[in-house]
Amino acid sequence: MSRYRPPQPKGSKFITPVGAQRLKDELDHLWRVLRPQVTQAVQEAAAQGDRSENAEYIYGKRQLREIDRRVRFLRQRLDGMVIVSQPPSDSSRVFFGAWVTLEDDNGAESEYRIVGPDEFDASRGYISMDSPLGRALLRKGLDDEVRVEVPGGLKTYVITAVRYETPSGG
Repeated sequence: MSRYRPPQPKGSKFITPVGAQRLKDELDHLWRVLRPQVTQAVQEAAAQGDRSENAEYIYGKRQLREIDRRVRFLRQRLDGMVIVSQPPSDSSRVFFGAWVTLEDDNGAESEYRIVGPDEFDASRGYISMDSPLGRALLRKGLDDEVRVEVPGGLKTYVITAVRYETPSGG
């Protein structure tokens, strides 16, 4: 069996201003706070002598690799991001940043916000525009029917509301 894994498709490059700031804050914290602390700990552990059996040194080096990997990822990701801060001209349709209220076959309502792949959070109702439901909702309007393939089969929703927050509302 081969270890080769095909590359994952890249996520959409759209992000809200709040999401972009959160990624920038994480990058800043990793680079200016956490990495210097771990580097200092590694230097202190290295000064103790034999590095081959020094758990603090080995663990610290592993932490540095993880921090550096995350820093590289965040820098590359932020480099090509498109920050969407204004609602679209046609606010009656579902586009990036929309809050969408859906009603399922049983009459149960749920509300979701369409966001980029870097800021989805199911507990807050944020779904990625790259998810099956997110893709199905894009460009739809009020009272449109949306069908989504879920693990239990085909699920049908009706869009009952579409709204956009003002830029200050986040």
